[in-house]
Amino acid sequence: MVLFNILDYSPIFEGWNAREALLHTRDLAQLADSLGYHRYWVAEHHHVFSVAGSTPELLMMQLAASTNRIRIGSGGIMLRHYSPYKVAENFRMLEAFYPNRIDLGIGRSPGYPMVNRALNEAKDIRVSYDQQVKDLYKYLTDNTDEEHRFKKLIATPVIDTIPQIWLLGRGTEGVSIAAANGSAYAFAHFAPPSKLNGQEIVMNYRSEFKPSSLLENPRVMVAVFVIIAETREEAADIATAFDLWLLSIESTNQPPYYPSIRTAKDRKLTIVDEEKITQNRTRVIIGDPKLVKTEIERVVDLYQADEITIIPQFYDANNRMKGIKLLAEAFGLSAENIRNRKRSIVPRFRNHRPYFL
Repeated sequence: MVLFNILDYSPIFEGWNAREALLHTRDLAQLADSLGYHRYWVAEHHHVFSVAGSTPELLMMQLAASTNRIRIGSGGIMLRHYSPYKVAENFRMLEAFYPNRIDLGIGRSPGYPMVNRALNEAKDIRVSYDQQVKDLYKYLTDNTDEEHRFKKLIATPVIDTIPQIWLLGRGTEGVSIAAANGSAYAFAHFAPPSKLNGQEIVMNYRSEFKPSSLLENPRVMVAVFVIIAETREEAADIATAFDLWLLSIESTNQPPYYPSIRTAKDRKLTIVDEEKITQNRTRVIIGDPKLVKTEIERVVDLYQADEITIIPQFYDANNRMKGIKLLAEAFGLSAENIRNRKRSIVPRFRNHRPYFL
């Protein structure tokens, strides 16, 4: 049975400020919790002025405190910027407060070169991403048996449970690291189109997967932008704002907000803009509940996904609240159904006990 998740960028809508955007993220997470979604993840974006999600760990603490059942996670922590030891401590603190509800999704995107320099300014030596992933596993499992440059170092607080670890990606190198380390894999179907075949990437992950102390079998999540409304015409209207937002953030002149539908309709598009929008539309599912349900089922079948994550990055707060309700209704989600599903699924994430105790 496929599980349904949400990844939220915390968009700052035209006329809003960052605080309002973050409070809306909290409200949306609470609604998702009541509707029966399985996970609610928040993103990490630096120097992107139209979204408020820059520090997932802090936002996750607020969301976990404001919800009851739903798993709260990062989608994801950009590990290239940080010390794996510090990331392990941050997520152990979250897991200590909310055991068996925390997900650690990690990625490798460097983001803007200036951001990367600012976050790594004092670092003389930087290890590879592959080594960082291995380091993170070592600190989260308290493994002091295997050889490591910080073999006896333990991440505190020491707790009995562990966050679920997901590697995010779209390329061959990332999927190889996920498979080699026995991690769950989240495929970014929403990312810009590339020459790489997503089905082959996911297939390679499954075939190369090596069971780890954390995960027995490969597990695949697929993430996609979704715009859903009561009618196809309404969804198409909402999509015009998404088109303009995506054009803007992928240009050198990004606005300080997510544009309104009116602003988007008033914008005169160039031929280049229209071509780019056509390309970007392959990254998003747009329509009424029936059409969106059909397209999501197609994506799930395409990748044989265990979980599907929707990114409701569309205008505005009311539309987003209504949208996740419509999707939940289309797929028959409910908190009770989720509990029943979880009982019927063979557990794949291993229980954890610290090695050194």
